[in-house]
Amino acid sequence: MFAWRRTAVRKRVVVNLSDKAFAGVLWAQRGPLLVLRDVELLEAGREPQRVDGEVVVERTRVEFTQVLAAGGGG
Repeated sequence: MFAWRRTAVRKRVVVNLSDKAFAGVLWAQRGPLLVLRDVELLEAGREPQRVDGEVVVERTRVEFTQVLAAGGGG
């Protein structure tokens, strides 16, 4: 496991996919999956949309992940 993965868990992140992004708390990593909570869906040309429950993203779909500074984000 890479060091950034351990330090990013339970922090606010933006997970960027090819067609959209999710902003939320990286709650857990379970094998090839990232589990996000308190999530907003971010899409070009649209207002951020709140997402109920957890969002599970396959790590192979992730282009890059941004770890936001303390106090950053929604």
